[in-house]
Amino acid sequence: MHAVFGSHPLEYPGADLGELRISNPDTDIDSLAQVLKEDGYLLLRGLLPREHVLAGREAVLSYMAAKEALTPGTPLLEGVMPQVGKRVQLMNNQDVVTLPAVSGVLEHPHLFRFFERLFRSDAATFAYKWLRAVGNEQYTGAHMDFVYMGRGSDRLHTVWIPFGDIEVEQGTLCVCEGSNHLDSFAHLRQTYGRSDVDRDRTEGWFTKEPMDITEQFGGRWLTADFLAGDIILFGMHTMHASTTNLTNRYRLSCDVRYQPAGDPMDERWRRNGIGHSGYQGEDGPLRTMDELRKEWGL
Repeated sequence: MHAVFGSHPLEYPGADLGELRISNPDTDIDSLAQVLKEDGYLLLRGLLPREHVLAGREAVLSYMAAKEALTPGTPLLEGVMPQVGKRVQLMNNQDVVTLPAVSGVLEHPHLFRFFERLFRSDAATFAYKWLRAVGNEQYTGAHMDFVYMGRGSDRLHTVWIPFGDIEVEQGTLCVCEGSNHLDSFAHLRQTYGRSDVDRDRTEGWFTKEPMDITEQFGGRWLTADFLAGDIILFGMHTMHASTTNLTNRYRLSCDVRYQPAGDPMDERWRRNGIGHSGYQGEDGPLRTMDELRKEWGL
């Protein structure tokens, strides 16, 4: 399958972009925890009921259609982008993620039960949810999530939930295997991986070119074709990105966060938290990643 990763066209699966390891959610939790530690992620097929995820997809697309953000006359569930017209900002619109069909997926009992097994304690989730409609030629650059939400629990995990069946050509999440523990990434984790976009006035993405990561630090980029009901989870120091959406259909997905309920929570993402208040240059120019990479010796 043809894919684009940063500015690099490539074939998937292949040497530059391999296949994620699939884990069974019913496997004993100690074995799953070991895979998470070694690989830096867990891809759990079918953890969520497919019909619930597709109902959530319909709710999001119905909202977008009402905002004239889809092509009239096309099947709603295809999520076809208009060539011209309105774009809907979902990321900062928490009204959509609180729709019952959507919130029922993002805070599904299966997610809480899984993390209670993993943490061996009660689990909590951030009130804020990162819902995205990724359009044609859009993608996510390589980054670690600590830089956005590292002020609380050191057991915080990201869960990426695709709202529908998503093939690599539509913009799937990619993980750099082993970036969470390989020695070759140690200095990167200790510098960039300990920065804070608000405190340090920095950009979040380490690079727009994910292939630069493996060329400089090693590891291997992996992804998969995802089905509604699948999730992938990882910790705060796993480098990740996405392929580019090469289709005319929106890629719908949401990032949610889970942590032990008894651990401290990053105050920015609590209910009524301030989020990235003051970010994006309101208090002066951001420091560029090129500048910081020189400072960090990267």
